[in-house]
Amino acid sequence: MDPLSDIKMTSQSPVTSKVSLHVNGNSHQLDLDTRTTLLDALRENLHMTGTKKGCDHGQCGACTVIVDGRRINSCLSLAIMHEGANITTIEGLGAKDTPHPMQAAFVKHDGYQCGYCTPGQICSAVAMLEEIRQGIPSHVTADLNVPPQTSAVEIRERMSGNICRCGAYSNILDAITEVAGRPA
Repeated sequence: MDPLSDIKMTSQSPVTSKVSLHVNGNSHQLDLDTRTTLLDALRENLHMTGTKKGCDHGQCGACTVIVDGRRINSCLSLAIMHEGANITTIEGLGAKDTPHPMQAAFVKHDGYQCGYCTPGQICSAVAMLEEIRQGIPSHVTADLNVPPQTSAVEIRERMSGNICRCGAYSNILDAITEVAGRPA
């Protein structure tokens, strides 16, 4: 007698949930499979394709968005976890005619090559500068009793979760440094 013969293989329909997401200042009511990542909800349900799916494992940072002021890898986070949260994607940072200062600096300093990682880089950079302004230390902050400075070492450490396969790192650093208020 086969012990596995008693197990019935059945397909169940996915469990869905109503979710209210506040994305780029607009409220969206969605009925989502509870396993839907924030990245897939943004791209597939809301058609905000600026946020990119890179590795889908939280290793490249292409999917970085800002949730309640903090940067996250949207591929690692379920959409239902962000009920009522304020989510900002690259589309919400600026417009074609009025780009966010970080977007303008990336263009000025050629902080992109293929551009695939650029939305995640920009969202991460915007939130990262806010972390420094709030005095949140990083692994390379020299003195935890002194607010961190916007140095090249701090920026490189804090941006290390965002990979640029083209290698535009020096230009990305120049763009971030300019927005931070120091000469590039």
